[in-house]
Amino acid sequence: MALANENYLKTPEIYCFDEIEKRVNAYKVLHPGIKIIRLGVGDVTRPLPNEVIQAMHAAIDEMRQPATFRGYSPPQGYDFLIDKILKDYRAIGVHLDKESVFINDGAKSDIGNIGHVLGRDNIIAIAEPVYPVYENATIMSGRAGVLNDDDQKWSNVVYLKCTEETAFIPELPSEKVDIIYICNPNNPTGTTLNKTELKRWVDYAIEHESIIVYDGAYQAYITEPDVPHSIYEIKGAKKVAVEIRSYSKTAGFTGLRCGFSVFPSELMVYTQMGEKVPLIKLWSRRNANYTNGVSYIVQRGAEAIYSRKGKAEVQELVNYYLTNAAIIREELLNAHLKVFGGVSSPYVWFKTPDNQPSWKFFQQLLYEFQIVGTPGVVFGQSGEGYMRFTGFSSREGTLQAMDRLRGKL
Repeated sequence: MALANENYLKTPEIYCFDEIEKRVNAYKVLHPGIKIIRLGVGDVTRPLPNEVIQAMHAAIDEMRQPATFRGYSPPQGYDFLIDKILKDYRAIGVHLDKESVFINDGAKSDIGNIGHVLGRDNIIAIAEPVYPVYENATIMSGRAGVLNDDDQKWSNVVYLKCTEETAFIPELPSEKVDIIYICNPNNPTGTTLNKTELKRWVDYAIEHESIIVYDGAYQAYITEPDVPHSIYEIKGAKKVAVEIRSYSKTAGFTGLRCGFSVFPSELMVYTQMGEKVPLIKLWSRRNANYTNGVSYIVQRGAEAIYSRKGKAEVQELVNYYLTNAAIIREELLNAHLKVFGGVSSPYVWFKTPDNQPSWKFFQQLLYEFQIVGTPGVVFGQSGEGYMRFTGFSSREGTLQAMDRLRGKL
């Protein structure tokens, strides 16, 4: 008799964004032909940069010839891409070893998979509201404990206070934790940690020999000068942090799937006997056994992002989405709502009018204004009463959505 991993049964049967799609599709059945504007799911809408397209076309042509054909990628990724990543870090004063960079098929994969190389007895800390994968990966790995029916919290997870009272900046835990998930800029709230705030987390991790899983998927959107683009800009961070980045939201790679993770050689974990082990050794073994890498064609496309023209085209994309977010932010502020994010992030987080429950306001937006947002409660109970809009729609759609809402909230 084959037994199931019952931890998977503890997560929601329907991923939160699938629930949104179910409700949208139900509306479409009743109201065919009505234009719906999507400000919910964080998928991009603009085409790939031209430099990326050209590089991928050239790579496809190489695959036609025996002399230039490529099969499996090297386990860590191709040197041509890793070298560009290292150079990009050096531009902000961060020096990394080539061996520490691992090309992946997007940030989500490594955020979920890093638990494979960490002991099950680690105490996990996450902020709430939070990107659902942090908590769901903890549940599926058997680390979460028991769900409390009253507050929907897991017994073995430390939930960091991150509320309107703290301006949605997570507070340090009062107890010792082993693994800390930090997203900066934050998804869903769009808020940021500046260098002083981030240093407090690095200092905490050093003191308690903890590990920070640092999700930097939105670092390209940072406009505030005191917000670091990498956790490694903070002294000592290489001893305690894994940094994960993605090309999805910066260069439109949501359909191509490519990003990278950094595992510094200084970052240690411990055996039960107290022996130090470089985490990179464990990740290298996992990588060799669980993946054959990202395709050569996609990695050539990613390399093109770092060319002079590629950087300019990517910045144009980022500016486009940031402008959309600024338009949304301004309109919501004009409606006298409490608004967060939208400055160094494509996400705008706001309190629902009249303290409506998130799903109720979702239904109002859909049925009265034909606008799709993301209910804050899908990011955890602390998100109840809030809504997330994204700047990833078209400019036309963003303006039209704000026109529909003007004076009616």
